[in-house]
Amino acid sequence: MERRLKPAPTDYRMCPLSSVVEQRNRKPHTSVRFWQGALAMAGGAVLLLVLMITFEKVSKIYPGNSVALQDLTLTIDAGEFVSIVGQSGVGKTTLVKLLIAEERASAGSIVVGGWDITHIRASEVPLLRRQIGVVFQDYKLLPKKSVWENVAFALEVSGAPRERIAAIVPQVIKIVGLEDKLHRYPRQLSGGEQQRVSIARALVHRPKVLVADEPTGNLDALNSQEIIELLKRINAFGTTIILVTHNRGVVNTLKKRVITMEGGTIAHDQKIGKYVL
Repeated sequence: MERRLKPAPTDYRMCPLSSVVEQRNRKPHTSVRFWQGALAMAGGAVLLLVLMITFEKVSKIYPGNSVALQDLTLTIDAGEFVSIVGQSGVGKTTLVKLLIAEERASAGSIVVGGWDITHIRASEVPLLRRQIGVVFQDYKLLPKKSVWENVAFALEVSGAPRERIAAIVPQVIKIVGLEDKLHRYPRQLSGGEQQRVSIARALVHRPKVLVADEPTGNLDALNSQEIIELLKRINAFGTTIILVTHNRGVVNTLKKRVITMEGGTIAHDQKIGKYVL
C-alpha cells in the first residue's frame, strides 16, 4: 500500500533497526530487517514506506538537439530488483539523473510514489533524495575523513542532531560489515570496502529505493560478487534496487528483471532476463 510521500517537515527521526546476523562462507556479515512495519514519524506526518516509479513518455533533449531519452515509458514496482543495461550513450545515466532530479525532463512525466517530480521545486529535491539513495562507481568518498566520518557526513549536511548521527552511523556500517574498520581512511581500504562505505552512506536516510550506478565497475570478480550479494540482501527486506551495469556476468547470475536500453528508449524488458547486447 502506498502512502503520501511529501510530508511537510524536512527532518525525520529514524526508527531503531533490528539486526539479523547472516553467516557467509568467507566471513560473517550483518544484515538488517529493513524497516518492515516501521513508520518514520515527523510532526505526525507518515513517510512513504514503498515507492512505485513511473516514467511516462519521457524525453530528454540537450542543447544542440542531442537526444538522450526519447518517449521512454517504464514502471518499476516497489521492492523490485531491476538491472538496466545498454551500451554507453543509450541514456542509462540520464535516466538516473532524472530520477534523482539532477536533470529535468524535456517532455513526459516522472512519478515517484504518487508524487509527480517532473517539475519538482529545488526546495523539495532534498526530500526526494532522502527516499532514493545512490551508489556510484567511483565511491565519491572524502579522502581525509574516516569510514565513520564519511557516513556521518551525509547526515550532518542534512542537519541531523548529534544523537541521531550517533545512533544511525553504527547501524548502517554494521549492515555493510565494516564495523571493525570505523576509523580507517579510504586509502586504507580495498575497492570493495570503499564501495561498501558508499552503500552505508546511501542508507543513512533509510531510502525506499537504492540506485547503484555501475557499483562493480572498478572491482574484481570477488569484490563484485560481495557487493551484489549485499544489494540482494538489502532488496530482500523491501528496498527497491535499480542496478545500472555493463557487467554481463552479474546480470545473468541475478536472474532478475532486466531492462535493455537502445537509442534513448527501452528495447527489451524481461521479467527474468539476461544481458542480451
